Amino acid sequence: FLTTKGKRMRKLTLIAATISVALLAGCQQATQQSTPAPAVQAQPVQSEIDKANAFFEDTFNRDVMSSPVYQTYMGIKKDYDKWDDNSEEKALRDLAQAKADLVTLNSINRAQLDTATQVSYDLKKQDLEASIADFKWRYHNYPVNQMFGTHSMVPAFLINQHQISNVKEANDYIARLNGVPGVFDQLITGLEIRADKNIIAPKFVFPHVIDSSKNIIKGAPFEQGEDSTLLADFKRKVNALEIDQAEKDALISKATEALKTAVKPAYSKLINYIAQLEKRADDRDGAWKFPDGEAFYNNALKRTTTTDLTAKEIHAIGLAEVSRIHDEMRAIKDKVGFEGDLNAFMQFMKTDKQFYLANTEAGKAQYLSEAKGLIDNMKTRLDELFIVKPKADMIVKRVEAFREKAAGKAFYQQPAPDGSRPGIYYANLYDMEAMPTYQMEALAYHEGIPGHHMQIAISQELEGVPKFRKFGGYTAYIEGWGLYSELLPKEMGLYEDPYSDFGRLAMELWRACRLVVDTGIHAMKWTRQEGIDYYVNNTPNATSDGVKMVERHIVMPSQATAYKVGMLKILELREDAKMQLGDKFDIRQFHDVVLKNGPVPLNVLENFVNEWIASKQA
Repeated sequence: FLTTKGKRMRKLTLIAATISVALLAGCQQATQQSTPAPAVQAQPVQSEIDKANAFFEDTFNRDVMSSPVYQTYMGIKKDYDKWDDNSEEKALRDLAQAKADLVTLNSINRAQLDTATQVSYDLKKQDLEASIADFKWRYHNYPVNQMFGTHSMVPAFLINQHQISNVKEANDYIARLNGVPGVFDQLITGLEIRADKNIIAPKFVFPHVIDSSKNIIKGAPFEQGEDSTLLADFKRKVNALEIDQAEKDALISKATEALKTAVKPAYSKLINYIAQLEKRADDRDGAWKFPDGEAFYNNALKRTTTTDLTAKEIHAIGLAEVSRIHDEMRAIKDKVGFEGDLNAFMQFMKTDKQFYLANTEAGKAQYLSEAKGLIDNMKTRLDELFIVKPKADMIVKRVEAFREKAAGKAFYQQPAPDGSRPGIYYANLYDMEAMPTYQMEALAYHEGIPGHHMQIAISQELEGVPKFRKFGGYTAYIEGWGLYSELLPKEMGLYEDPYSDFGRLAMELWRACRLVVDTGIHAMKWTRQEGIDYYVNNTPNATSDGVKMVERHIVMPSQATAYKVGMLKILELREDAKMQLGDKFDIRQFHDVVLKNGPVPLNVLENFVNEWIASKQA
């Protein structure tokens, strides 16, 4: 991100370092002349560690300040009236900046850094090198689709991120409304560049995008009826201000005008363009259809998994894992005395009412109580697994009513850095049929303890870690730990109910199938229907789950492979450490090695574990 401020910060840093060197040289010269002059206090030369950490801090801050959207997410309101620049010119400037940053980083002597700073150095170098190498793939994606996109980002961002606490911020909101046409013009330009490269989303994507876009311009002031989503949001925020009603009315009038003269035409233009683009779409689903699609997908797998596994290898791993998990499920089927094959048992687990609490307030309260009991029990056993434990507590909550219909099944919210809010495991109880009791244990362990809370809260509390690491992350590491954390309690003797153990296996099976289907679609030319059929025939999940998952695979090549690959890598490293260390192996120390550096690529994690093994053997 090339900005005047960024250049100025680097220049000032360089000047400061030069002055320090000059002062020290002058002191040395005076000493050599051996006249007893008054003592001069020498300024120390900036150490390589200081240089590195200043570089990490400066580049992170510069990158934040180059993105008005990122600023808002970070609570910064400098460019509160602007949107990001997504032009090709900006992309080229970003590439030049990344290359310049890499030159600067390479000028720092890594050998003179301490261990912690070397880790940051290596991670930053990997990030920069990947960014530069991946520039050629910048159009190999679908910037609007059923999962995400600029068309849905704009209203979601304004509603959830753009807060209004004064008149200026209300006017900033209006300025952003007026800026939507420019945002969408850049989007359409990008879509046209992709279309010229024959990178067009499959046909099934287009109705989703068109419908979502039309929903934004429904209601007042676009037509008669209730207020549209954006007008309702703006009114709610402005009416909460302590200002005169006349001033509120004036702001609402300006926002109404912006919605009619900027937002409506922008969405109408986008909808018309998408409708025309849909005519050029086909039903080919895989990334193999892209220019150099095979190379792109292999690179995407490398970035997502942070390994060198090929599509063929990942597919084979997935098939082997599906087979293994099916065998373990059959053992549970036999243990509980179920008569019939595995598919019949899966259907039984999916439909039998004993596995579902009532879709009432009492049933939901019971679910929360039992989930809390699982977490509380695990808290008492953390000393068996961990040396370092987070200072922040963790609680269990139901997803709030206002967002439960659209929210995911379960998720974790990290604690506030200042300790004012605990970590939260959210369970979505909107539809109790989507929350079978046999999955309760695995969900609690994954999202809560020993899963994301241990990993994310500990990472957040690390000291001396640069911001780019605190606010970054690697899906294979984060979700790999979450999935590993579903298995860990099993090894401690939990999942005493065989049906709960089946639930654990069902969740792991879903992630194993992802390896098969993602690579099937993008490397082996499977159709969308073939992917759906694989999920339906191999898991206890509903057909609708399979449809959504396959459509996610199609628009996000490689992303869903991270979970199982990450889990398997952690297990592989653990088993290797056990084999090499024998009686010296300590599960608590192993977990400490995995967690104490925060999120890292799996190849870096492997280096940490190997270094730990060597230190134990010494």
